[in-house]
Amino acid sequence: MQKPIISFKDYTYHYRSQAEPTITNINLEIFEGERIIIVGPSGCGKSTLAHCLNGLNPFSYPGKTEGSLTICGVEADKSGIFELSQYVGTVLQDTDGQFIGMTVLEDIAFAMENDCVAQEEMIERTKAEAARVSLTEKLDAAPHALSGGQKQRVSMAGVMVNEVPILLFDEPLANLDPAAGRDAIELIDKLQKDGGKTVIIIEHRLEDAMHMGADRIIMMENGKIVNDTTPEELFLSNKLIEAGIREPLYLSALKYAGVALTKDMHVERMQNLALTDENKEQIRKWFAERSEKPPVEEKPEVLRVEDIHFGYTPEKENLTDISFSIKEGEMISIVGKNGAGKSTMAKLLCGFEKPGSGKLYLKGRDMGEDTIKERAEHIGYVMQNPNQMISKPMIYDEVALSLVMQNLPEDEIRERVFEALKICGLYEFRNWPINALSYGQKKRVTIASILVSRPRILILDEPTAGQDFRHYTEIMEFLKELNEKGYTVLMITHDMHLMLEYTNRSLVFSDGRKIADTTPEKLFSNPELLKQASLKETSLYALAEMCDLPPESYIRAFIEYDREVRS
Repeated sequence: MQKPIISFKDYTYHYRSQAEPTITNINLEIFEGERIIIVGPSGCGKSTLAHCLNGLNPFSYPGKTEGSLTICGVEADKSGIFELSQYVGTVLQDTDGQFIGMTVLEDIAFAMENDCVAQEEMIERTKAEAARVSLTEKLDAAPHALSGGQKQRVSMAGVMVNEVPILLFDEPLANLDPAAGRDAIELIDKLQKDGGKTVIIIEHRLEDAMHMGADRIIMMENGKIVNDTTPEELFLSNKLIEAGIREPLYLSALKYAGVALTKDMHVERMQNLALTDENKEQIRKWFAERSEKPPVEEKPEVLRVEDIHFGYTPEKENLTDISFSIKEGEMISIVGKNGAGKSTMAKLLCGFEKPGSGKLYLKGRDMGEDTIKERAEHIGYVMQNPNQMISKPMIYDEVALSLVMQNLPEDEIRERVFEALKICGLYEFRNWPINALSYGQKKRVTIASILVSRPRILILDEPTAGQDFRHYTEIMEFLKELNEKGYTVLMITHDMHLMLEYTNRSLVFSDGRKIADTTPEKLFSNPELLKQASLKETSLYALAEMCDLPPESYIRAFIEYDREVRS
């Protein structure tokens, strides 16, 4: 009988700073060569479980353990973080926090330098790993200057160079565009099959994580494992919905059409889905019964961008000939691959950068001479990386900062801070230090710090990255409420669900140019445009084609029905 490569037995971990254990009575065996996906709401213990595997618990984050954890036959508690790193290679969600070297080559070679590997061997192995992850041309580049997908590849190569048997990925898709996320999952699949690795993926984007399949999905809730089963068995049940985890879009579409899910359908992946003629007819009938809604009344213009050109350096133009207008009360997604110019456009609107040429208008008035402070009275900006926004050590103080600067009464400050914290799921942490939070929780702090000021235009850079479905829904429903009250919301996002569920218009960027201004359903029905924007076809498109339905109309019908169900 095969022995497990990882074995938790009645395992409990209690952080020294917490009143109660974070994970309790964990019993879990993972075998060599398995691919495991771990899902669950934020705070359920996923990251704590991961930190126990790679040695951060208890060696970096002190705490008390009960029960046993063995990894490759070694008792984790009696080992050390260095020894465990020889068995478990970790790729963090925030790859910037993982880089050591000044160049890609130095960063990949870092572990071998620690092991005093001879220089010739070190260079040879580094180049081999770089080739494995398609980074040969980037060896002299600075890791921090790379795209999100390239950064992740550097991190992968850095942990692969020691030939560890276990690869642990913490939210590998959170900061990647959909196409880069697909490539990342395919690369993980290749690395696993080529080297016989055991792969553990912690991820909120379950449908994307399942792109190349998995052996098991482990669900956690309140520090415990509540389900450990195959993807097929999990998807045939309602356990994902009951746990507040987003199920794959095609499963929702099948259920909306009244299709009874069975094992014969192979529902674990859209690529494997097998529908009968009767199933397809059910979907066609559901589609035929959906009526299109009348067009929304146009509102006055609030922002206008005219012929913008911009470059961070004189040698290269990062934005070229950008023009568009935003109506008051619109909720818009700005999409495109990493490095397409989306965040740069947001910085220009907020005044962080000045265009080389072109004009920016707010309600018809030229904003060219407005200061950052003057623009902030109308435009609130939530950056992609929360660490670049946070300036206070405590959560309450960070969220209250802008109100304190306005000299508002303390009672009003407290009321508005508490309101924002509740919306963002952080009220219970109001007296916590920020450095005790996860990356996703820090993201919610920065959103709360902007929401308290109530600007009429909100620009959010990846507002839902790293969020579980419950917090995603809370944040997006709040933004939707603000939008319905007349607030204009622009969201830079890689989240295709967000585009489909909450926005009626998408601005598409590619290589510094705006290549489309369209609706989400038209975007996801245009394979060539998706390829240009580094997006990928939704499973709804594949389902529509399978049932001989017009993809654009079917996707629109699904979006409208899904909104009705969720409202």
